[in-house]
Amino acid sequence: MMRRDNYIIGVLIGLLMPFLGFFGFYEYRFSLFTVQEFLELLNQQKSVLSAMISISLLINGVVLTYFFQKQKDKTAKGIFFTTCIYAIIAIACKWFL
Repeated sequence: MMRRDNYIIGVLIGLLMPFLGFFGFYEYRFSLFTVQEFLELLNQQKSVLSAMISISLLINGVVLTYFFQKQKDKTAKGIFFTTCIYAIIAIACKWFL
């Protein structure tokens, strides 16, 4: 997939993959809703938001495992860093919203 082992690339991948997870979650479960209706649903039902964030973190976990197996440790560390940030956001959403 990649020849370079770079922390910044890992951060960028770690930031991008959850958005793909958000989009996939929307398409799989809520494609009958408009994006506006879906965002309103997320605002009203925090359990849906929590589920969506959890699936997105799972995708980061899969990508993280791939880069560790390919011995791209710097890239994997960047992904791990962003995964931790997303996990903190997920916990904050669950506890405070």
